[in-house]
Amino acid sequence: MWWNDLLWGMWNGLTAWVVLIAHVFGAWEQFPFYNVDRAGNWYDLGFLLGAGSPLLGLLGRRG
Repeated sequence: MWWNDLLWGMWNGLTAWVVLIAHVFGAWEQFPFYNVDRAGNWYDLGFLLGAGSPLLGLLGRRG
């Protein structure tokens, strides 16, 4: 289902920042930053929306 991939992409995008910081310090190597098995248009869109949402929220508060 397309919505399943979209939701997984959004979830992985939201948690990508935490996983990225953990990977930098050498922790959580068993957790991937990006799920290659689910890669596709809907997953990619969800991932971009999820990963970009914290940054867009911070930029919106300045105004």
